[in-house]
Amino acid sequence: MAQSTDNQRTSYPLAAYNFRVKVGEASMSFTEVSGLAAEREHVTYAHGLSFQEGPVIMTFNSKRFTPVTCKRGTVLGADPLFLFNWLEKRDSRSMEVSLCDATGAAVLAWKVAVAVPVGLKAPAFSATTNDAVVDTLELQVREVSFVRL
Repeated sequence: MAQSTDNQRTSYPLAAYNFRVKVGEASMSFTEVSGLAAEREHVTYAHGLSFQEGPVIMTFNSKRFTPVTCKRGTVLGADPLFLFNWLEKRDSRSMEVSLCDATGAAVLAWKVAVAVPVGLKAPAFSATTNDAVVDTLELQVREVSFVRL
């Protein structure tokens, strides 16, 4: 028996291919975004009773940068030099990668408080292909959070 659309929305996982990227107010379109992670520095401490109680894992709220890579994309409705100018200015901006449902509405998002571009690569220019404008955008990010919208 076929399930209703509403039942499918609540029962099935969201598809990872349906996402949007925003940096500040600029919308971007990429085929792949990798490296988004919320991590904490940690240390394992073995004390005198570790043989009986086990070691203790302590975590710290450190603010270290982690690499994020955005591949094969374009900037929508903004200055064509947006990414290059951002790389040249070396300033930090907020970033959001939203996971969308079947209707295109954002449901969950990875929010990045600080994103700094460290690399921008162009695709191979060839008249026989239809590659995107940006091949790879490399970012260093900090303060990543995962939120329900």
